[in-house]
Amino acid sequence: MAHPVRQCRVAAIAILQLSVMSAFIPLGGIAAQATFLTGSMLSRLPAMRITVIGCGYLGTTHAAAMAELGHEVLGMEIDPAKRSALSQGRVPMHEPHLADMLARNVESGRLRFTDSYAEVAAFGDLHFVCVGTPQQPESLAADVSQVEAAVNGLAPHLARPALVVGKSTVPVGTAERMAGRLTALAPAGSEAMLAWNPEFLREGYAVQDTLHPDRIVVGLQDGRAEKLLRDFYQPMIDEGSPIVVTDYATAELAKVAANAFLATKISFINAMAEVCEATGADVVDLADSIGYDVRIGRQFLNAGIGFGGGCLPKDIRAFVHRAGELGVEDAMTFLRHIDDVNRRQRERVVHIARAMVGGDLAGARVGVWGAAFKPDSDDVRDSPALWISGQLHLKGADVRVYDPQANATAARTFPTLTYAASAIDACRDADLVLHLTEWPEFREILPHDLEGVVRRQQLFDGRNLLDVDTWRSAGWTVRALGRR
Repeated sequence: MAHPVRQCRVAAIAILQLSVMSAFIPLGGIAAQATFLTGSMLSRLPAMRITVIGCGYLGTTHAAAMAELGHEVLGMEIDPAKRSALSQGRVPMHEPHLADMLARNVESGRLRFTDSYAEVAAFGDLHFVCVGTPQQPESLAADVSQVEAAVNGLAPHLARPALVVGKSTVPVGTAERMAGRLTALAPAGSEAMLAWNPEFLREGYAVQDTLHPDRIVVGLQDGRAEKLLRDFYQPMIDEGSPIVVTDYATAELAKVAANAFLATKISFINAMAEVCEATGADVVDLADSIGYDVRIGRQFLNAGIGFGGGCLPKDIRAFVHRAGELGVEDAMTFLRHIDDVNRRQRERVVHIARAMVGGDLAGARVGVWGAAFKPDSDDVRDSPALWISGQLHLKGADVRVYDPQANATAARTFPTLTYAASAIDACRDADLVLHLTEWPEFREILPHDLEGVVRRQQLFDGRNLLDVDTWRSAGWTVRALGRR
């Protein structure tokens, strides 16, 4: 008879959902701050002692959110500067609502930080591994050395039953290997269990996604681990979040497969934008037309300069690499083309910008709106906006960049660019304005706001979100990818 947790099961408890505004209640007397907690979640909360190993973007969000739910949380961070900032309630990145949540729970004492694996092991019942898995230098493969270091560091201190829960995005097969390592190194032996519970966070919505996930996926080998995680996530399950209980490999694949599908959808519509330009069609109207098909849907069918960030690009490349190791590279060949389409979008913008300023970028002044890879973030890792700005600069243009949150992080990555204090200031004496990150404030700018500011009335909309007709009616030359 097959072990019950080897079979994939989906359980969802549907309940009447209150409206967002009426359901959220304030904590700690701070009524003006969003807390994202419903009264029903708090009333059913099984408080536990948990640890979070690795307090970067994922770990900090998870630690703060779990403390907000009432758990006692100990964060493990080896970087002294980062640990010091977190211990003072300061967030090292921009993420809506996270700063207040972190500060509130550090002040309450529910959340604190350490660099000691011994303290982590003694403190926690559940240990969440949230370390990074960046792309290896000179390779498509994911670097899982931080995951290995976390297991190797924690396991020798686990002298009593415990559950280690991996949340990092890893190549399929990693969890099986880490489970064996954990059992071999832990004094508790098989009482030190492993589960894999991938994260599905969207930057800009990470707090909401952590507290109200659209699905919970757990891969495990032991029914005891399933019970612990069901108890831990029960408030979210009761709120309607479905839970999929499966094996290690399926849980690992769930994250990379989701990212591969999203990347495919984005690159598909970007490829269609090229066809639209060649035929005189309009890619926005095309996306609307096919998006009404319920089998396809309209989300992620927004043609533009392509995807970026610290996850999507490196995850699909690591997926291709791992498929090759498994002998199924041919099945994933299409992902190489997806990556190629995405890279080509950036190059196309550079070519269009050159043409719009007369064929030579040397000496041209270009104002750029956006540096982060997406709005509501200061993350510039593999950002299309910053890559384009950098290429224009390297080809001789005088580039002035403005981003509401990412100026500082962009300056650390590309210090030779000029960073402006406002969107208007970025356009001063510009021969061309580029809209590259879809911050809402850029959509509020109207042509008359730039009267007497720019040198030439030329605009490129790299996100297909501006009102092209309004700008053209005001005498501007406007280009966009795939638009008439």
